[in-house]
Amino acid sequence: MTTPMPISDPFEPFSFREGDRVAVIAGSDRLPLDIAEGLSAIGKPPLVVMIEGEASPALASFEHAVLAVEDLAGLVPLLRQRGVTHAVLAGGIARRPRLSAMKPRLALLALLPQLVRALRKGDDGVLRALVTHIEASGIKVVGAHEILPELLADEGVIAGRPPLDADWPDLEAACTAARAIGGLDIGQGAVAIGGRVIAVEGIEGTDGLLDRVRQLRTHGRIAGIQRGVLVKCAKPGQEQRADLPAIGPATITGAHAAGLAGIGLQAGGSLVLEYRGVVEQAERLGIFVIGLRPEKLP
Repeated sequence: MTTPMPISDPFEPFSFREGDRVAVIAGSDRLPLDIAEGLSAIGKPPLVVMIEGEASPALASFEHAVLAVEDLAGLVPLLRQRGVTHAVLAGGIARRPRLSAMKPRLALLALLPQLVRALRKGDDGVLRALVTHIEASGIKVVGAHEILPELLADEGVIAGRPPLDADWPDLEAACTAARAIGGLDIGQGAVAIGGRVIAVEGIEGTDGLLDRVRQLRTHGRIAGIQRGVLVKCAKPGQEQRADLPAIGPATITGAHAAGLAGIGLQAGGSLVLEYRGVVEQAERLGIFVIGLRPEKLP
């Protein structure tokens, strides 16, 4: 199979007007910090709403507020009070809100029916409900990739050497599996070794998936088989303004520990966080990273 040539997605950054104010709704991981720093660099220092127990303490260096996951109904009143016109949802939230512990607010009466229905539909349903709720108040929700389009994975080799011919069956199998579980709102990633899918991402996330693959390396059916890949794809029909698949340097480290040869990402539909760190770590550990167009794979 021929390796695709690198093609960059033409993507224009979101154009803010004078007087616009941006809030970063910050969950875990590095992405909220990258966005907050990027906004500050263009003269739009954000309000950071730190989700309690999830957001990095480093975000406290920005103007911020702390919000418990059970107080999501208080998000819109907070944003309005601070004069926010645009919001960015970034980072993960490991714990779902416990409905019985939600703080009583008038706004909760409007949000609760949507949230109950959304919780039954999985993570993407919750995100869609939250985006709809925010935008119903007149606040525009924008995606992380609209603020920092340079984070989007390009097509072609991003780091390391190109995949070997023997890696392409793994890339194709893992990509097909990642899109299949995405359609069921289960996860965004899958691992294939020897042309066979051996593990898919669940509630444990990508780090947990890679650790599981590391432990499976001694299993009789794959013991002794070298290489293998992780592929991450956006869920079909995913709300792209929240929770795009992403990798960072820790993903490279986890893939190496799992004995994998490389990582495939959906080009134009996934994020590379700490880009320089990803490239340096991949080069150091001998891991390839490549942007894929699922529609071009057999």
